[in-house]
Amino acid sequence: MGFFTRTKEYVPCTVEISHKFESLHAHVRFNNGAVIYPGDEVHVEGPEIMAPFGEVVSEDRNAIIVRASGLERLWTRATGDLEVMELCEFSFSDEVLS
Repeated sequence: MGFFTRTKEYVPCTVEISHKFESLHAHVRFNNGAVIYPGDEVHVEGPEIMAPFGEVVSEDRNAIIVRASGLERLWTRATGDLEVMELCEFSFSDEVLS
């Protein structure tokens, strides 16, 4: 991995979509054990997956991991904490606004 260059990695993956009352989620598991690092991007190939209500759908796909350059990785680590703190500015309550 270069300090200024990005690389692509093609990996097999399993996509799981849950559309249940108890759990609404989408997960991607890399079948070769690949790990994602700060600044990396993941693109799953193929058409959109729709799970009917009450079901969990799992499909094998291919994914492209675009690895961040060394500079992008440093920038993501340096600014990541600031972006997380922005989320802390929001609160959830049961009060109704007038």
